Amino acid sequence: MSSNAPLAGIRVIEVGHMLAGPYCGLMLADLGAEVIKIEAAEGDIGRSVSPHFVGPHNAYFASLNRSKKSVVLDLASEEGRAALGSIAEGSHALVTNLRPSAIRKLGLTYEALRSFNPRLVCVALTGFGLDGPFADNPAYDYVIQALTGVMALTGDPDAPPTKAGYSAVDNSAGLVAALGLLAKIVQGQGGQVDVAMYDVMLSQLNYLAGAALNAGETVGRHADSSHPYVVPAQIFPTADGWLTLFITHDKFWKIFCAEIDRAEWTVDPRFATMSGRRTHRAEVVAAVAQVLRGASAADWVRRLAPLGVVAAEVGTLNDALRGDIAAARGLVVSLGEGNLPLRAVACPIRFDGYMPHYRAPPLLNEHADEVLGKVTV
Repeated sequence: MSSNAPLAGIRVIEVGHMLAGPYCGLMLADLGAEVIKIEAAEGDIGRSVSPHFVGPHNAYFASLNRSKKSVVLDLASEEGRAALGSIAEGSHALVTNLRPSAIRKLGLTYEALRSFNPRLVCVALTGFGLDGPFADNPAYDYVIQALTGVMALTGDPDAPPTKAGYSAVDNSAGLVAALGLLAKIVQGQGGQVDVAMYDVMLSQLNYLAGAALNAGETVGRHADSSHPYVVPAQIFPTADGWLTLFITHDKFWKIFCAEIDRAEWTVDPRFATMSGRRTHRAEVVAAVAQVLRGASAADWVRRLAPLGVVAAEVGTLNDALRGDIAAARGLVVSLGEGNLPLRAVACPIRFDGYMPHYRAPPLLNEHADEVLGKVTV
């Protein structure tokens, strides 16, 4: 690992599976931490969850576990816990996303590991917290989206509640866990960090929660993914494809109106101001939609974007991966050396003078000799 990596010299133990815990470890590994992934004999379930393999590597697992080291330990045994303790002696942190009962049973808390290393930071990334009446309730991304209101906020009003199109809860919780872990390392004190997926997602509903708490607003869904306060800010059908239009200020509204030859909309009290447009949402949206149907989404982007009006075509993930922005930002990277055709999305954090070296994900127990050879068991 490069000596100028931001987290060079930091060692993190990961006892995780599937997504939230491994994503936390992934971010730390990309920034230069040595991440030792402790797995059971059967391995992280993520090793087999996807039907797609590149050589010996499962595509799902590879997307979350590059640049890590894998060691198999039976943490239910005395020998396994002793080995974990020895690894902890030379580590800065441990992150796990098992259930609270399993975390305690396997000795993955600060209380259980402090005798090995009192400066160790132990992060428990759970559904509903390490303690409390809901602690051991089953928690998956879908469940948290359902319980926090995310599903009820997503989709059109006449459609069923809808989950986000990706694992928003797991990924968000992984990022928050990494932040909490690093905050304690910077503080220079060991201890327990408690990150609950439920807490993370509720906190991310910030201004919507503020409206409910402070104004009694019942936050619901608006058609066509529209913003609750900003109008027009939503997707619109065009002659070819869907257009995202997001006009946040009256200045840009005037620019938009001039471009589409609707100067009268800048003086009509229903249309001229943000408050007027919000009050008369249906009329504004219908009028804008009629205009936008006259050209393709690509045509509108070509006309509006140079004017500073926020407009974008609604594309697919494949469009994004193959697109100009991803290419310019170097967002698609190869994992490992040689001819292994294994690719992934790059780390989203950039630093002057440092570029991650993306290594292939570890084979199961690949680094046992390397890691365990450094410790006394």
